[in-house]
Amino acid sequence: MLLSLVGVAIFIAVIALIIVAMSTKPYPDLGRYDSEKYFLNEKQEKCLFPSINDPASVELSVIVPAYNEEERLPMMMDEALEYLEERKKKLKSFTYEVIVVDDGSKDKTTQTAQSYCNKYGSDKIRVLTLAKNRGKGGAIRLGMFSARGRYLLFADADGASKFSDFTKLENEMKNMKKDSSNRAVVCGSRAHLEEESIAQRSFFRTILMKGFHFVVWFLCVRGIKDTQCGFKLLTREAAVLLFSNLHVERWAFDVDMLFLAQYFNIPVGEVAINWTEIEGSKMVPVFSWIQMGKDIILIRLRYFLGAWKITEKSKLE
Repeated sequence: MLLSLVGVAIFIAVIALIIVAMSTKPYPDLGRYDSEKYFLNEKQEKCLFPSINDPASVELSVIVPAYNEEERLPMMMDEALEYLEERKKKLKSFTYEVIVVDDGSKDKTTQTAQSYCNKYGSDKIRVLTLAKNRGKGGAIRLGMFSARGRYLLFADADGASKFSDFTKLENEMKNMKKDSSNRAVVCGSRAHLEEESIAQRSFFRTILMKGFHFVVWFLCVRGIKDTQCGFKLLTREAAVLLFSNLHVERWAFDVDMLFLAQYFNIPVGEVAINWTEIEGSKMVPVFSWIQMGKDIILIRLRYFLGAWKITEKSKLE
């Protein structure tokens, strides 16, 4: 009887693996709709976005994925631009751009972001409006592929991360030893705030959080305490390789990105940053952790089976 049950379980597992392998696209979709190739400048003229294939022409690109962020985006943009403009005054050679990626919002996120373009000019602020919702990872990917920066930072639209902490990531990046292709990644981290957050969570939510961290560590990414913080800095060379291979477009995309970074032996640093809980999060804690846990298991499984392919050739090439 026991042997029969084991045999049935193995049979079901094999069928499940075959289904996963056969239903998986081997390479990520790097395409975009025609409307996503353009932005409006301050004169409301339609302009073509540059390509990640082009040489860098500014020092820093800030990618801000935004979905229904009409209300929270202004606080983040005001803080970021205050820092960036002040830095430009002190260092004339410093150049930057902010690309707000509207991920198919149903509110006035695009109009809100465009108002900053009208004020600061399209050389500094650009809005990429996606034709449909792709998920945070998908939105960041298209923002990266439209960026001009030597360094590329993605930052959440809610302003939970203190933007001036970019300096911490930048210093870590400068002190890191890059690989032979000038690739490196620096992650902002909230791990130092974990004890305080545990005290405010229920026992059940704490168990789920710990379980999620264990699954990430065991299956995909080791050596990084906080994989999910939405404040990460990449060199242009790292960004193009990683986002050309990124398969996950929704919440678990950070884990996929860092898994790929470790696969390619790209140096990854981690720096503690200031972080504040902001109301209006799109994540439902219990459901989101379970969903991401499932996604992480599938990430490992699909790479293990070879259902997802990884290529050394990036979009840049």
